[in-house]
Amino acid sequence: MAEYLTLFIGAVVVNNFVLTKFLGLCIFFGISKNLSASVGMGMAVTSVMTMSSILAWIMYFFVLEPLGLTFLTTIVFVVLTASFVQLLELIIKKQAPALYNMWGIYLLLIATNCIVLAVPLLNVENSYSLMKSIVFAIGSGLGFALAIILMASLREKLAYADVPKPLQGIGIAFILAGMLSLAFLGFSGML
Repeated sequence: MAEYLTLFIGAVVVNNFVLTKFLGLCIFFGISKNLSASVGMGMAVTSVMTMSSILAWIMYFFVLEPLGLTFLTTIVFVVLTASFVQLLELIIKKQAPALYNMWGIYLLLIATNCIVLAVPLLNVENSYSLMKSIVFAIGSGLGFALAIILMASLREKLAYADVPKPLQGIGIAFILAGMLSLAFLGFSGML
């Protein structure tokens, strides 16, 4: 149990993909202007990452590896992820049109988000069991959600601050991201 907890905490905080590895920044900067959109996107990325990891693990260990087709791993994982994102898009468009409109193009960017592809690839590379893969995927997704929610909270507060004109917009967002990154890098080496 401690091994799973360490893997989970490591994925959320210590090895946060956004703030320590700088992956998934397109969605991170694009959506983090609005807190409610950030919460929804964090949950969407977490669900896509978890389901993609499960499907990718099954595909790798039951199809690709036994048939000697491991050289197709990246292509197969991209197709699985893209298919799942398309399904998610259809569901959200039907069930929550306001959320669908708020996310805009960023929903489709989940399919090409490097974090969503990195997690299944790392699961295979580290030879994680299915349970470890699920724990790592959920932790990585929640780490993404934590980063984007923190950033959105800070950016919404900055709307009321007197930010110098040259730093307004993306400039101050990069400074905030750097400060958050420094804070998260303080956890490195803990696990």
